[in-house]
Amino acid sequence: MSLKKASLIIILILIIDQISKFYIKTNFMLGEEIRVFDWFRILFVENEGMAWGARIPGEYGKLLLTSFRLVAIVGIAYWLWDSVRKNGSRILIVAISMIFAGAFGNIIDSVFYGEVFNHSYNQVATFLPEEGGYGTLLHGNVVDMLYFPLWSGYLPEWLPFWGGEYFTFFEPVFNIADSSITIGVFLLLIFSKKAFPEHEEEKQHSKKAVA
Repeated sequence: MSLKKASLIIILILIIDQISKFYIKTNFMLGEEIRVFDWFRILFVENEGMAWGARIPGEYGKLLLTSFRLVAIVGIAYWLWDSVRKNGSRILIVAISMIFAGAFGNIIDSVFYGEVFNHSYNQVATFLPEEGGYGTLLHGNVVDMLYFPLWSGYLPEWLPFWGGEYFTFFEPVFNIADSSITIGVFLLLIFSKKAFPEHEEEKQHSKKAVA
């Protein structure tokens, strides 16, 4: 698979991701929700930190996180280029392309959104507001909107630790970029033999040598 085709995958995912985020940011207030189905809702939240809402504490925590993301994206880009150069399997290149696109999509939020949007608390944000954005370069928040509360209710009393507590599955709110990363990782795990055929051959040679 060529680098050109991989680039088309990346560009397509980035366009869908950024259009969805731009629409949510400029049409929803923070916390606003639309119920599509009982098990699927559009819910606008902003993620200030890492996956699952984790944060690096301290004044420079956000800066460190964004800087780490920038370094990581360079590593993923090299992995993609090297895989294409070595004629890696199609499934490997597609998976890396999806991981790269997802990571890059969230980096755009982290790097630029604080500069180009004002805040969304009790108001719909404006793109390129006259008064300036809600943050500075490298201090933006990631826009999330996909929410799938597949089941909600009280857990049985007989369950240890969590018995009787109210529980929602699946609770995290995420975006297209997160989905792209997750699908890419799952492709590598599920089709690992096709993604890394050289490793599989090495295993077979090792088994024959031992036998």
